[in-house]
Amino acid sequence: MTMELGSIGLWTTDRAIGEGNAAEAAQLAEELGYGTLWLGGSPPPSAVRPLLAATERLIVATGITNVWADDPERVAAETAELADAFGDRFLLGVGIGHPEATSDYARPLTAMRRYLDGLDGAPRPVPADRRCLAALGPKMLDLSAERSLGTHPYFTPPEHTRFARQRVGAALVAPELACVLDTDATRARETAREYARRYLGLSNYTSNLLRFGFDESDLQHGGSDRLIDAVVPQGSAERLAAAVGAHLDAGADHVCVQTVGVRGVPAGEWSELAAVLGLH
Repeated sequence: MTMELGSIGLWTTDRAIGEGNAAEAAQLAEELGYGTLWLGGSPPPSAVRPLLAATERLIVATGITNVWADDPERVAAETAELADAFGDRFLLGVGIGHPEATSDYARPLTAMRRYLDGLDGAPRPVPADRRCLAALGPKMLDLSAERSLGTHPYFTPPEHTRFARQRVGAALVAPELACVLDTDATRARETAREYARRYLGLSNYTSNLLRFGFDESDLQHGGSDRLIDAVVPQGSAERLAAAVGAHLDAGADHVCVQTVGVRGVPAGEWSELAAVLGLH
């Protein structure tokens, strides 16, 4: 059975929506017609149980479970428990993280292969079509197509989506798209730049941006306007819908939208975007 993520999903974290609000957020996402809710912040599979329990149809995915933090056999066991309870509504997103985040970081491609071997060798393996990989570079993209449903890139422009599609063939391409729903242009760009600041300090993201039309000057001083506008679009719901469309036109199967600069469950933003995107 093919997992139906839908063409549009949402991406958030417990920290962003507020501790204890996961069930409310999941119910709202389902009511508004989004196909999938991605939970970020490097959660283990068990963290998404409240979201699945609160909904009936919504797919829930980790965005992403970190290979350095979570043992593959335990992750496989938790994934199996979710499958027993909720059927085919959980997608395990797995990622290698950032070299700045752990002293264990080394040989990421080898580490990811070893982790996938662990998932395959568990007492109850995680099927390849029930997992996807956070992938930016060509070799990790290749691995995502070979050994999983596909790829979940983060903090990327549409040019990367086009490259990923060419690289992985028919496999899943599901980029995250951070955006700011705010028609005050100056304030919106400041919000976007504040959000981007962390990622512009992480080498895997900056190296990737340098491969797709940006140069070192774009990375300075919180990111150039050109870079910020490409990676974290801002403006009206219609303008953000066009940004989603740019990724779909570039070859994405599914775009997971992250509304940034909002505290708590962003009911207004999610609702406004759903209406413009034709979800309800």
